[in-house]
Amino acid sequence: MANRRQFLTSSAAGLALLAAPTAGASAAPRPNVRGKALVISTWDDGIAANQAAWEILKKGGAALDAAEAGVMVTESSQNCCVGLGGNPDRDGIVTLDACIMDHRFNCGSVAALERIKHPISVARRVMEKTPHVMLVGEGAQQFAVAQGFPLEPSQLSPDAEKAYKEWLKTSQYKPVINIENSGNRKTGPVGGPQNHDTIALLALDATGNLSGSCTTSGMGFKMRGRVGDSPIIGAGLYVDNEVGAAAATGQGEDVIRMAGAHTVVELMRQGLAPMAACRAAVERVARIKGAQAKDIQVCFIAVNNQGVTGAFALQKGFSYALCNAADQRQLVKSEYLLK
Repeated sequence: MANRRQFLTSSAAGLALLAAPTAGASAAPRPNVRGKALVISTWDDGIAANQAAWEILKKGGAALDAAEAGVMVTESSQNCCVGLGGNPDRDGIVTLDACIMDHRFNCGSVAALERIKHPISVARRVMEKTPHVMLVGEGAQQFAVAQGFPLEPSQLSPDAEKAYKEWLKTSQYKPVINIENSGNRKTGPVGGPQNHDTIALLALDATGNLSGSCTTSGMGFKMRGRVGDSPIIGAGLYVDNEVGAAAATGQGEDVIRMAGAHTVVELMRQGLAPMAACRAAVERVARIKGAQAKDIQVCFIAVNNQGVTGAFALQKGFSYALCNAADQRQLVKSEYLLK
């Protein structure tokens, strides 16, 4: 009996230690800021996405609606990296990934989805209409159709078809960092090694609630069935309303390895400002990759529940878009680690 009492006493003490705040962290969650709506998103395409999100936020709309509407703009545009116009996998088929998360830890995701124009909206339906978080492949498409989403034609966009035919001449996969920048897409032949990636967007509404979204056509000419970080809650996107939200862009495999977005949020929970949290996460990627870090790009954006934003990248070239009541079209060059 004495041993059992000692065990229970020590267990209770251990649980108390686990519940105690860590050094540098607040003893209690800070209340969310009110009336300071904003949007932050990845890459220069984020400017247009932010404006669509802002149309909702400026009228007092919900962050979740803004997060969905914003990236739908990018899904509808013609680009290498997001939506049905993106580059295909090595079998010549475009597959889409997306996820969405709100301020109550509700989340939904789709991966390897074909012939659906707005995977972010299907992800939201998964969140709201099913008991699941993620649906993939044929099952995700069946669900989308059952929810009223039309099947789009099974064909490549003219630019993607040209790029794919050019790629088939060598069938080599050589990622190029920062290809998401629209300026980079216009350099060299269309069939160049364009690959990933994504748009990720974080929104804070006037009531102080956070939500986020992420959507991509993934790495161009990827292996059939490859899925990166973008649809994975905790890797490509994470939202905790008591702390903040974060999202990732870049080489998804290396974001997954260290649960990137969740890592950034947990670092903010420990007291780091958004930019410092993003930097610490990038430094962790660099330590994991070692000498190979120079060959990849990984970037994070973040916003805490007080409306402070931040970002950081592994390599030079990452830009992110900011939108608030004062300025709806800010494009910021991110700080970066490898000089």
